[in-house]
Amino acid sequence: MKKIIYCCVAGLLSFYANAQVGIGTDKPKSMLDVNGKTTLRKELRVGGTSDQVGNAGLNGQVLVSQGENKPPVWKSLNVSFMEEGQYKLINSYLSSDQTGITNLSDGVGGDNVYTNSVGDDITDASKGKWTTITGLNNTFTIKNGKNRLTYQFQTGIEMRAPVSTTSQNVRFACGVFRNGKLVAVRPDRIESNNNAAKNGLQDYIFTLNYTELDVPVGTHKIEIGCRKITSSNSGSQFTIGSNVQTSNGQSNGFTLESTMKMDVIEFVSYKTNN
Repeated sequence: MKKIIYCCVAGLLSFYANAQVGIGTDKPKSMLDVNGKTTLRKELRVGGTSDQVGNAGLNGQVLVSQGENKPPVWKSLNVSFMEEGQYKLINSYLSSDQTGITNLSDGVGGDNVYTNSVGDDITDASKGKWTTITGLNNTFTIKNGKNRLTYQFQTGIEMRAPVSTTSQNVRFACGVFRNGKLVAVRPDRIESNNNAAKNGLQDYIFTLNYTELDVPVGTHKIEIGCRKITSSNSGSQFTIGSNVQTSNGQSNGFTLESTMKMDVIEFVSYKTNN
């Protein structure tokens, strides 16, 4: 028993003399040198003294270094930490255009295509005669195949009937194309009234919101295309994202501007190190 006690005392004396403890190494480089994985079963406290325990920090705080010879401190950072199994916003793309589409105006008939399907090719005239708003074109990259893409398109629509006291209408559609294939579409209709005071002019705000799921990994191109379906009078002036020629200063490219916002949201997953 005396030998055992002696050995323990000798070990303690050696510990205090060296003032360095090595775990997984016989040559510690600091007061505590751990060479290997560390498991912490309870809180980590910092900044303590011989008379007071250290600070364990608050929920959500992170440990921040203050530099050499200074103890680290707990800090609250304005950062959103995402847990595995949630979706995270990766990128947002915003574009605008004031040129719009003016080649569908008076004298131009509709394509008489009333319906579309996902995957329709933008160049296939049998699926509609699409015209793109080139200022809204964008490219982006997907890195995680589990994702959500949200599209938010808005533009001003304007028409002017040949006779102000005769109501006229135009049916049209706008859609989102990814790599030349239709992913979202919305048909709509604008109609002038028989109010002579408005000179046959009618404005309208068109919106299209859509969420696409699990877009393949890689680089993609987004385009916005619109088309004229029918018109009650081929002489009616009709524009998208721009004013008609005879609006008499009642509107312009700024007030009818087209905007496109796209959010790339990807699934959060973490690699596990064994």
